[in-house]
Amino acid sequence: MRSIWNGAISFGLVSIPIKLVNATESHSISFRQIHTEDGGRIRYRKVCELEDREVTQSEIGKGYEDADGTIIPITDEDLSHLPLPTARTIEIVAFVPGDRIDPLQMDAAYYLQAGGAPAAKPYTLLREALKRSNKVAIAKYALRGRERLGMLRVVEDAIALHGLLWPDEVRAPEGLAPDTKVTVSDKELDLADALMDTLGEIDLDELHDEYREALEEVVAAKAAGEAPPEAPEPARSGKVLDLMAALEKSVREAKESRGEEPGEVRRLPQRKSARAAPKQTGGKKSTAATKKTAAAKKTTAKSSQSSQGTKKTAAAKKATTAKKTAAKKTTARKRTA
Repeated sequence: MRSIWNGAISFGLVSIPIKLVNATESHSISFRQIHTEDGGRIRYRKVCELEDREVTQSEIGKGYEDADGTIIPITDEDLSHLPLPTARTIEIVAFVPGDRIDPLQMDAAYYLQAGGAPAAKPYTLLREALKRSNKVAIAKYALRGRERLGMLRVVEDAIALHGLLWPDEVRAPEGLAPDTKVTVSDKELDLADALMDTLGEIDLDELHDEYREALEEVVAAKAAGEAPPEAPEPARSGKVLDLMAALEKSVREAKESRGEEPGEVRRLPQRKSARAAPKQTGGKKSTAATKKTAAAKKTTAKSSQSSQGTKKTAAAKKATTAKKTAAKKTTARKRTA
C-alpha cells in the first residue's frame, strides 16, 4: 500500500520511524456531470477573476481571506516554518482506557507501518505495551496543513491511528431529544428486549452495500441497451398507532425470518435496573402489601380478643359482688329473727 505521510512516533525518548497508510477505501460509484442534450462532459475551469482568463495549476497558490475581504498570500515555505513539534512527528501525550474515547470523535483511520529494520524493535515494543495495558495512546500530529488529535490502538499485528476531532468540534445534542413527556411501560421494554434477543448478533462481514449492487445492475443494463430492472414495491410506511402491536409483530416476523416458531410472545424475566416499579392497578397485590394486610388482620384479631376478655372479667366481678351482697342480707335477717 502506498504511504501518504512519512514521519516518526515520539514515545518518550523513543523515536519510531513510520509510514502512514490509508486503512479504508471507498467503493461507492461516482457520476460525472453531463449536458443532457448531447451527453457532453461538464467541466469546471479555474479562472482568475481579475484577469478573466483560465489559469494553469502551476499558477495557483494559497491565500487567507481576512475579515474585510483582503487576500493574504500564504506560501508552502511559510507553512514549512510553522513552530509545530508535530510537523513530522506523531507525539504521544497520554495513555487512557479505550472506553474514554467518545465514538463521536472518531474520524479517518490509518495504519502505521514501521519505517525499515531499525524501527522493528521499538514498533513491536509499543504494540505489545498497548496490548498488555489494554489502553490506547492519545497523540498529536500534523497532516494536510493542520495539527490533529489521534488515537493509537492495536489491530492484529499492526498499530492503527484513528484521527480524532478536537473536543470543541463535537456538537452537544441539545434540543434533539423529544420534548414531550413519554412513559414507557415494562411490558413495552420486555417486548423490545425480546425483539433485540430474537434479532441477535450478526457477522459484520456478511453485510454488503445493496444500493451499490443495484446501481451496478442499472449501469450494466443501460450499457447493454436494456431496460433497467424494475424496482420492488416499497414497503408501506405510516404512523404507528399501536406500539405494542408493532413490537409483537416485529418479534414474530424476526422469528419467522430465522425459521423459528413464532409462538406466544412471553415477558422476559425482570432485569435488574433502576426502573421504577409500576403502580398496581388490579390483580394480585404485591408481597409487601399482602404482609401489611396480614399484619393488620392479626392486630384487629388481638384487639377483638382483648376486648372480649375485658368484658368477661367485668361480668365476673359484677356477679361476685352481687353474691356477697346477697350473703350479707341473709346474715342480717337471721340476726334480727
